[in-house]
Amino acid sequence: MASSLKKLQARFFETATGRKPVKECLLDLTRDDRRVVGKDIQKVEFGWPIGMPYCRPLGHGLWEVRSDLTDGKIARVIFCIVAGEMVLLNGFIKKTQKTPAQEIDLGLKRRRELD
Repeated sequence: MASSLKKLQARFFETATGRKPVKECLLDLTRDDRRVVGKDIQKVEFGWPIGMPYCRPLGHGLWEVRSDLTDGKIARVIFCIVAGEMVLLNGFIKKTQKTPAQEIDLGLKRRRELD
């Protein structure tokens, strides 16, 4: 698939100090789990707008990429869309049924830093 077919181009949120928290989160995963999350992000890039089961709105301009990992784990990547780009704001392993408020708050904080 050529990048010219992408409806959204994903990029990592970068802190003022140059850290890329979602990239760091992904690098903490196993190779197989990184591949799963990467493919799910790619589904959003090429299929936007896309809904369940791959993507869900969280409100306030935030969305989540939903990934089922190995060993029954669940990962989420929170993103927003800015100037036609999918900005990956926050990534985490989900341990509860509901997306934790602190993860959404962190996504909102990082989204505000983009303005």
